[in-house]
Amino acid sequence: MDCLSIAATGAAMSCCFGRGWLAVVVGVGLDDPMKYSALAILRHALTGNRSWKPVWRQPEPRAAYDTVIVGGGGHGLATAHYLAKLHGITDVAVVEKGYLGSGNVGRNTTIIRSNYLLPGNTHFYEHSMKLWEGLEQDINYNAMVSQRGVLNLCHSDGQRDAYARRGNAMRIAGVDAELLDAAQVKAMLPLLNTDNPRFPVKGGLLQRRGGTVRHDAVAWGYARAADSRGVDLLQNTEVIGIRVEGGRVRGVETTRGFIAAKRVGLAVAGNTSRVAAMAGLRLPIESHVLQAFVSEAVKPMIDCVVTYGAGHFYVSQSDKGGLVFGGDIDGYNSYAQRGGLPVVEDVMEGGVQLFPAMSRLRYLRQWGGIMDMSMDGSPIIDRTPVEGLFLNCGWCYGGFKATPASGWCFAHTIATGQPHALNAEFRLDRFATGAVLDEKGVGAQPNQH
Repeated sequence: MDCLSIAATGAAMSCCFGRGWLAVVVGVGLDDPMKYSALAILRHALTGNRSWKPVWRQPEPRAAYDTVIVGGGGHGLATAHYLAKLHGITDVAVVEKGYLGSGNVGRNTTIIRSNYLLPGNTHFYEHSMKLWEGLEQDINYNAMVSQRGVLNLCHSDGQRDAYARRGNAMRIAGVDAELLDAAQVKAMLPLLNTDNPRFPVKGGLLQRRGGTVRHDAVAWGYARAADSRGVDLLQNTEVIGIRVEGGRVRGVETTRGFIAAKRVGLAVAGNTSRVAAMAGLRLPIESHVLQAFVSEAVKPMIDCVVTYGAGHFYVSQSDKGGLVFGGDIDGYNSYAQRGGLPVVEDVMEGGVQLFPAMSRLRYLRQWGGIMDMSMDGSPIIDRTPVEGLFLNCGWCYGGFKATPASGWCFAHTIATGQPHALNAEFRLDRFATGAVLDEKGVGAQPNQH
């Protein structure tokens, strides 16, 4: 019998047994009062919701930890969770300069997918997809995982052939992929402008297991899960220095004092270059702004994630009805969490070309995240030349969908000192050896990936 059935049965029993049943329900789950379930909601409701506890603690920094993770975003929090859960390392602090989830994890378009061509990326992102599929049960938190499908549109015969090649590579690797013709695309998206005279829609590559996830809930869920295993989450604690002695990391200088650590992991996205420089490292990445937009709420018009093959535009519709969409980075180096009007215009043009009905909508808000763009468009999860210092960066556009696998692999790398097979190709030295992982094939131009 599932939880809702038990709750319904219990409600009926309460009519017969009154306060005796109330005592039974109040006692349910007392060994773990913060475990979320239908019964827990019912129990707290019957006691006036007076026994809910904060989702995580607000600890004071200790003088020393085994491991310090710099960055309280999705990747840093996921790393802390998997360090504690999979490797038994609970003497961990996550250090965040603002509030948890204030960076890119809360500033993206929420898309998840694993539709990659190159094996080094395909297996990693497919592992991430599998972790997404079990995430809510793993962390006991509703992350609103919605596998509504991701559809990449093609607009020429050559592009369709490239999609067929990528789809075949995905299926060989065990990843779901379907090549659709124009009629099938039109049936999925009646409002799509398939007959655009300049860029007609020829078909598309569909991954049905792709979709969207509530970004804020990912940060909150991982934070709650890590905290429940003893990890200290230190908000409003900015790292202002990394202490290195004799070629080994000794800890981090923060605005709340020095914190000693045997191991330090950097997961700070677009601020990686600045933080790594504190340890004397110069990295092959650049920081760029990526904007995202939300329209006013409308009735359902797009029931999957759609990407434009003739321009850089992607869109989905949120549960509240707003269209969530984005496009290219602004194309110049910046640490500002805001963008410029030329990209706003470009993104709106792409949206209206695909869905002319979007021209009637107002867009409500816009924001920017700082992307850490690598030289080949693929991430870095590896040790650094400084003993005990580990690096997680270079995510370009793909940071959010990689969150679970990034934390999983980074935790393995920190705990064992060696990369896992899934992140073996994300080495820092690949730019020196020439073993780059250029999924897009545009060369060493970070702003083109």
